[in-house]
Parts: sequence; structure tokens; C-alpha cells
Amino acid sequence: MAIVVLGINHNSHDSAASLLVDGEPVAVAEEERFIRKKHAGDVPVHATRFCLERAGVKPRDIDHVAFFYDPYLVMRKRLSLFVRYFPASLNLLLDMTAPATHILSMFLGEARLLRRQLFGGDPGCRYRFHYVEHHRAHAASALMLSPFARAAVLSLDGTGEWATTWMGKGEGNRLALLRETTFPHSVGLVYTSVTHYLGFRPWSGEGKVMGLAAYGDPARYLPAFRRIIRPTPEGFAVDMSYFRYHVRFWREWASQKFVDTFGPPRLSESALERRHEDIAAALQAVTEEIGLHLAGVLQRATGERNLCLAGGVALNCVMNGKILRESPFGDVFVQPMANDAGTSLGAALYVHHVVLGHPRTTALKSASLGPEFGAAECAAALRRHPVVFHESDDVARETAALLAEGKIVGWFQGRMEVGPRALGNRSILADPRRAEMKDRVNARVKHREGFRPFAPSVLAERAGEYFEGCRESPYMILNFVVRPEKREMIPAVTHVDGTARVQTVAREVNPLYYRLLEEFARLTGVPVLLNTSYNVRGEPIVHTPDEAIVCLLGTDMDRLVIGPYVAQKRD
Repeated sequence: MAIVVLGINHNSHDSAASLLVDGEPVAVAEEERFIRKKHAGDVPVHATRFCLERAGVKPRDIDHVAFFYDPYLVMRKRLSLFVRYFPASLNLLLDMTAPATHILSMFLGEARLLRRQLFGGDPGCRYRFHYVEHHRAHAASALMLSPFARAAVLSLDGTGEWATTWMGKGEGNRLALLRETTFPHSVGLVYTSVTHYLGFRPWSGEGKVMGLAAYGDPARYLPAFRRIIRPTPEGFAVDMSYFRYHVRFWREWASQKFVDTFGPPRLSESALERRHEDIAAALQAVTEEIGLHLAGVLQRATGERNLCLAGGVALNCVMNGKILRESPFGDVFVQPMANDAGTSLGAALYVHHVVLGHPRTTALKSASLGPEFGAAECAAALRRHPVVFHESDDVARETAALLAEGKIVGWFQGRMEVGPRALGNRSILADPRRAEMKDRVNARVKHREGFRPFAPSVLAERAGEYFEGCRESPYMILNFVVRPEKREMIPAVTHVDGTARVQTVAREVNPLYYRLLEEFARLTGVPVLLNTSYNVRGEPIVHTPDEAIVCLLGTDMDRLVIGPYVAQKRD
């Protein structure tokens, strides 16, 4: 009989569910897409229901449930913090009340709690429940999905139970820790603290800071940031006098010393100053330095040629690109759901391969593991809204023509992608040759800050023509330099620093999206499209046909290509 493993994460942010059948990921989804609350940390009831329905299994068919962290380690950490930082840690008595109550419920039976919430207390459920250490879930999500038989593994995020950075080695289905950095020393929490200081939301604004950094000069503040976070022979250390997150648990971030050093914090939605751009640039530069340093430490410790990256910091595509180009590693794999949502998949993979001992069989082929909707469902949704539509004889060819004319097109096809990047199934597309497209899509479609860049999708075999040193990058999670002679050809996807977060598209992975790029190249000579996620600011990526249509109606998108249909507003 098939072995069924369900992986889940919740309670912090980016909750998700993942289902393995005999080690193969058959369904993965983030709860935010179903309940329409971005970065939701709710119990993934809807995501779990989808996974079971997609796989055609019932709750009583589940053999194992894997949970993304160990509550025993969490409790130890918080008690240790209270003692270490007393009397400042007296604040923790207030800040820890709700989390401590939740952790107590875990001690009393997370398995029973989840059985009731996810499966209605079905007495037929006989699964075995596993706590998987947070960073081991991250590490497993990268190693077990990678194309490498053996590799060094680096997990970087805000914090797990206790560790903030996990450095190890994997071979086959074995995963071994070599060294780790523990809370409060954290690259991720330094980045999040500065994100908050710059007026953006923690846990969701870090990507904005990465984009803003390209506009600034790091030299002005880099010496100060090198004092704040510095490399050590084993990893790195943070000067905690600049922060408060370790004694106020996400209620306060930067300390008065940080404000004295860098000036008053920016108010949310207020004007951006050159000072803010320079601070972002220095933060990004020091993050890249620490990332490169850790890669060097790990490569010397393991002697491995390949590196697997995971954790929320691994969504920093600029750092990833620098590690790929400048570290001693020959190749780098970053899984598409590197943030906490990916721990649902990583926990399940850890249980199947490490705990149960089953060998690895295949690498990740596609990030399209979410829900899909048929042509009949798409047509029914279109009839419910004030749009006109027709069925296309060839959606790839017709869409390419629309894009070449300067139209902005919503593209809703196949199974929804996992992770924060749209990869050609839930995308908004535009012509990258038109420089004005960046401002037009930001202001009139996405309703977001004008400094934020857009990513290019490119035919895999032609990526090297446009991007220096570009190699396979299917998940839009590596940054490459746009060739100088090509920058005027694709200005809408060339960031101010001459780089781009590239998605390479292979025919065998996404045949329809590949054909669209082919058709656009046939018309224009350029095998590249501007690709951004199908959502507006503050909302998750669209999930259903109705949500896609509502987004069309509420923005200045020109067309929606949904299944075989091409739609536009009736008026």
C-alpha cells in the first residue's frame, strides 16, 4: 500500500499543507490563497482539504502527519531568554502569554488538536504524529527536492525553535547538522527589523527593501552595518544593543541606539528619502557578505560542490545570485517555497526519507502543485461577471499578439504555483520592450510602489543571450546581470542596477507558457516577457476563476486569458 504523509505548518505566518504519496509531492497549497489573507498563519484547513481531494485520499488513509517545529525546544528557548536577558526580559511575561498558552496546548496534544480542526475528530484517523525541528524541515525541503545526490545545505531565516542558521550536509536520504547559529543572532531578524524601521510590514516587506536597495549607495552606512552584524570563524554574530526583538518578541524591533545611529524611522506610506535608500543598500550589502561568508565556511567544512538553500532569507534572490557567482560552490539549488510555507513540504519529506528511511527517487520537476480549474468552471465564472469573452483557437498565439500590441494580460492556466512567485500559471504579463510598462503595471494594475522591479520569463535555451552567466532558474529565485547590449531591448524588466530576477521556462515543464514565449519571440524577436504575480498589493495571488475576473475588473489590465477563453471588460 502507498505511504501517505501530510505535512503542515501554522501559527506563525505562511501556513500551508503538503501531501506526499510514496515520497512524491502530489499536492501543496498555502492557506492564504483560500481564505484571502496574505501571509496567513491559520490552521491550514482549506489547504489540507484540497491536498486530500487532489490525491483522492481520506483522512483515515494518512499514515503520518509531520509538524514543522518542536514545541519542547521552543519552551526551552523562551525560558533561556528570560534568564539571559533579565530584567529587560520582564517584558516577555506579557508578550509570551498567548504563545505560551499555545505551546502548552501542544504539550497537551497537538495531534488531537489538529485531528479535531483538520479532520473533524474522525475516529478512523490512525496516523502517527511527528514534530520535526524547524530548520531540519527547511533543510529537507531543499535537499530532498534538489537534483543533487549529495550537497551542502544552508538554512537561513528569522528563527526556528532556537536556531536561526542551520549548516549541514546531505547525501541520499541522510541529513546531518554540522553547525548552527542560535537566537537572537539572526540575519533574517536583522533584515526584518530594518524592514520595519523603513516603514514596511515585517514578514512581507523584506522583498520591497531588497528592491529599494538598488537605488541607494551602500558606502554611506555599510561600516555601521558591519559593526551590527559581523562574520565569525563559525558563522556570524549580531550586536544586540541595536535591537529589541529578543526581549519584546516582535512588538519592538530596532532599539534607540539604532535610531541614534541611522536617524528617525520612516513612517509607513511616507515619502522615501535618499537616506532610506542608502540604509536599504547597506543592509542588502551586508546580508550578501554574510551569505557569502557562510557559504565559504560550509564549503570548507563539507568539501561539497553543490549547495542547497532554504529558509526565508533564501528568498533574497540578489544574495542567491551572488552566492552562485562568487562562492566556492559550483551549483546552487533554492526550492521555490523557501519561506515557512515550505516547511510543510520539508517536514513531510523529512519524515518519509529520514525518519522512515525511504530512498529519494526524483527531484522537483515543477512548482505547479496547487488547485486547477477546467474550461467549464472558467466559462461559468465568466458568465457571472460583466465581461465579454470568446473561446480562442490558439490562446498562446492570440495572447502573444495582444502583448506585442502593448496590452497587459492576466494569465490564468493550469495548476496554481506554490511559493511567492508566479511562474506562468497565475501571472500578469506585459511587453518587456516598453520602458513605460514598469510604471504602468506598478501604478495602474498592481497598485504598489513605483520603485519595485518586475521579473523576466525567458525561453530556457535563450537565457544566456540576455543574462550573463544565466543557468537553469525555473523558480525566479536567482538574480543575474542583464547583458549591457540587451538592456535597451528589455527595459521594463531590467532593474536600476542592471540586474533581473530571472525565470527560465522549459518546454517540458510548462508547455503552454513556453509556447506563449515562442510566439512572442516570433512576433518581436525577443524571447522574454514581463511576468508578475496575479494579485494586487496586499492580497494573495488569485486562486479561483472568479478572483481572477474580479482582479481584471478592478485594475487597468486589458485582457484575461483564462483556460481557452480570452475576456475583457464589457464597458
